[in-house]
Amino acid sequence: MSVANLDVSGNVAIGLENPSEKLEVNGTIRSKEVKVEATGWPDYVFKEDYILPSLKETKSYIKENQHLPGIPSALEVNEEGISLGEMNVKLLEKIEELTLYVIDLKEENEALKQNQELMNTEMKKIIEKLKD
Repeated sequence: MSVANLDVSGNVAIGLENPSEKLEVNGTIRSKEVKVEATGWPDYVFKEDYILPSLKETKSYIKENQHLPGIPSALEVNEEGISLGEMNVKLLEKIEELTLYVIDLKEENEALKQNQELMNTEMKKIIEKLKD
């Protein structure tokens, strides 16, 4: 049976002694909901002055570091853990960046399709002229 401990600074521990946080649990926490108050929400990614890293830069970083830029490595997470609020902000930033990459790729794809259609039309005209 786990014992709850309260230290002099008001920190509470469940299943361990000497908590270093306001609430420290040695085990699984089950909850219907957890509300994390995160700051620095990454809407800045959609601002005109945001510099979206190129996919080439991102690929190079991943090759060198084996994780995404701005995201902690597995070693860092194993050693220090992660803050859910901070990680949600970082993950949303990456999702927003991915959305911008997809939009760019979609626009590029549409332009290539239009160019291909023009080339096909011109090729048909040339073939018709050659037949005459």
